[in-house]
Formats: sequence, structure tokens, C-alpha cells
Amino acid sequence: MIGIIACGAYIPLWRLPRDAIAAAWGRQSLGGERSVANNDEDTVTMAVEAVFDCLAGVSRDTVDGLYFASTTSPFREKQCAALAAAAADLKTEIITADYSNSLRSSTNALRAALDAVSSGSARSMLVVASDCRLAYPRSDYEQGFGDAAAAFLIGNTSTPIATFEAHYSISNEMYDVWRLDKDTYVQSWEDRFVVEKGYIENMQKAVSSLLKKEKLSPGSINKAIFYAPNPRVQHQLARALGFDVQKQIQDLLFDRMGVCGCAHAMLMLAVALEEAKADDILLLASYGDGSDAFLLKVTGAAKSKGNKHGVMGYLSSKKLLPSYEKYLSYRGLLEPQPGEPFRLFPSASASWRERNSSIRLHGSKCKNCGLVTFPIQRVCYGCQSKDNYSEVRLSDRRGAIFTFSLDNLAGRSDDPVIPQIVIESEMDNTRIYCMMTDCAPNEIKIGMPVEMTFRRIYEGASMYNYFWKCRPPR
Repeated sequence: MIGIIACGAYIPLWRLPRDAIAAAWGRQSLGGERSVANNDEDTVTMAVEAVFDCLAGVSRDTVDGLYFASTTSPFREKQCAALAAAAADLKTEIITADYSNSLRSSTNALRAALDAVSSGSARSMLVVASDCRLAYPRSDYEQGFGDAAAAFLIGNTSTPIATFEAHYSISNEMYDVWRLDKDTYVQSWEDRFVVEKGYIENMQKAVSSLLKKEKLSPGSINKAIFYAPNPRVQHQLARALGFDVQKQIQDLLFDRMGVCGCAHAMLMLAVALEEAKADDILLLASYGDGSDAFLLKVTGAAKSKGNKHGVMGYLSSKKLLPSYEKYLSYRGLLEPQPGEPFRLFPSASASWRERNSSIRLHGSKCKNCGLVTFPIQRVCYGCQSKDNYSEVRLSDRRGAIFTFSLDNLAGRSDDPVIPQIVIESEMDNTRIYCMMTDCAPNEIKIGMPVEMTFRRIYEGASMYNYFWKCRPPR
């Protein structure tokens, strides 16, 4: 049966109360809070986190491809799917592709993954959607947007979490919500036109056509998962289609994280699957330049959580940003006083040579004495044997702080202290030197448990440089 084998999510640690945004501009708050990516996070790093959450307990060798969907890729010409696949330590003989330029890109990628598995060209495909959209300061979108990622593993198996029963898609050309290649902020047309002629008309057509095609009524659906820009519009659509807003509609989670671009429909589906019972019928519908609608049936297969956080786990793990100005700085909209500049100049050839250590976080395990070292060493400093090692993955291992120092010169004015950490991994006490993130420097202690997280380190020579940091376990 072709269906969902596993799913995962990632929501950044930081939240910004909408009251703080409203107070900065002297306007009304929409209430609640929105998720905010840290200053070392982007859509690729969030995607990697979601993939790790999805693949907890799943062999990476079974994954035949990765599709990356985003409207806010950090690259205009470079495949993010390949970078995310490497950081997740997937095999190199896989299909990778980026889907972009539409809020519907996640379900476009999902449909493509279903087609790949159905045709037999892949056993299982990862679909990961990640977004970090910028809205004009003072706008409702600034309060309503959120940052997050979601990942689904699609495959042909006898025990899926849910099977795909049918789908229906329509395309629609209009300027409703868009961003030009030279734009920083998302733009939109007049709200009533966008909602009535764009969202409601297209979503209603896709959902009603799918139900008609499958000879189902709204009452046949246990949970309707409707992407929407806000709860009011979502409820307006549900009532127009004949659904019970109180009993059948999946919560938009607007008050707890905002609407997270192309990732949001998949985040809602992940929550619905966490809560669903066997034989439930789910209806998923996304919007953006048209609409995609899917019917899914939940199976009775056991859903092993493993070490997964899931959407609700990440929602409950949070810290509040102290100010709206901090958010502006994290997004590069307010330039703080720069810290001590990195005096390292990146090299494409050097990063290629070191990619297994720096992107996949591989260490070397000596075949003679068993010593594990990081980064990869050709000569074992335990027994001095040369080129006699195997590579081992350290990114999914936890550890503890062996020693640390606090650098008061390397940071920026909004994050002035950079924790420099040496950790001992749970894999043979391997020591890894790295920085620490998502933490309060004054709370760092020797022996403190940590886990690894993929982050953007700095920019230089017109390249983004990624590496692994540690953080307190979430």
C-alpha cells in the first residue's frame, strides 16, 4: 500500500508574542505568538531538523530520494535538496529536487513523490517543506507568519500510517500573494479579492470536486485539514463546504506558531495523524496558484514515536524572544553592531574535501583499535595506523559538555557571547569542538547534556557556510 511511512516536524525554539509586535507599531495585536527562526537558522537547517525527526528509527538506506519545498530557499541557484540530503546522511545514489515559488510547492512535491513510488522508480521518498517568510513590518502578515518545517516519508509498504486514496488538483493564475525576484517582503492584493476570488473559490472547487469524484459527503470526513492564512478564512471555507467547524476542522495552530508558508499544510497533517484513530478519513487541501486536495485513510498500524518530537512536542519546547527588535535583528532587518569578523575565507574545494565531516558530521573509527575521532583522521592517534578506518555518523548522537569557554568578542551586539564547546559524544566519548546555540550562556555547565543541530555559521566569499552546533536537548 502506498502511503505515509513516517512523519516529522521542526519548530524553532524561539517565539515572539504578537503583543510585542503590536506595541512596537501602536496597533492592535492578533493575540498569541509566532515561531521565529534563530539567527543561525534558515529553511535548509530547519528542513534537516524535520528530516531527523521523521527518520527516527528508520534506516536511511531505504530512502531513495528527497524533495525539498520552500518559497524562501537560501539559494537562487543551488539545490537545497542535495544539501539537506547530505546533512541528513542519506546515501548519494538518490533522487533530489527542489520545489519552489508557490505556497502549494509542498503538496506539489508530495504528489510527485506519490507518482515516483507508484511508478516503481523509488521505494520511498522523503518530502520536506520549510519556510521562513518575511512580511512588511507593521503588516498583519508580520504577526501572522511563522517559521517551521515538516517532513514525510512516502513509500509502498504493508504497514503505512495512512494510505492515499485519491487526489485532485487545479491550477489558477492570478496575482493574490506573491514576491518578485527582487523583493524582500511578501506582497498581496486587496484582502477581500484574495480571499473570495483566490482562496475560497479555488479551495472550494478542489475539495468539492474530489468529494464528488469519490462519491463522498462532508459528513464522511473525520478531519478536514485546510491550509488558510488565518482561522477566520479557514472557518469561512469550512462552512461554505458544509463542514462542522467545531468537530471536523483541524486546528490551524495560528495562536501558537502562526502560518508557516508552504510547510503549514504538512504540519497540520502531521498533527492530525498524531491524533487520528484507525480507519479515520482525512481530507488535506493546500492553496497557492491553485489547490491540491488529497484523501487519506488512517490504518491500524502502530505509530512508533522513537525519539520523535512531532509538532506538539516542538510547540511545547519554547523560549520567548525578549523584544521585537531582537526579531528584526535575527531576520537581518535591523543591523546590529557587528562582532569580531571571522578571519577565515571559505573555499569551495576545501568544503568539498571536508564535506563528510562538516556536512554529514562523520567521524573516523579505527578498524585496528576502535578509536573514534572527529573530524575524520587518516592517521589514528591511538595506534598510528594509516587509512584504516570506517566513517561513523555522529549527528544523531547526544553527548555532554566536557569543557567550554565563553567568547565575549566573537558575537554580535544582539548575541554578544559565543559559547565555544567541547562535547563528549555518547558514541565512545568522541570529542567534538563546536559552538552552542539556543541557550543562555550563563546556564552552561560541564556535564550538561546536549544534542547536535545543523546551522548556518557565517557568510563569506559569496557562500553560506553550514556546520553543526550543539544545543540543550529539546
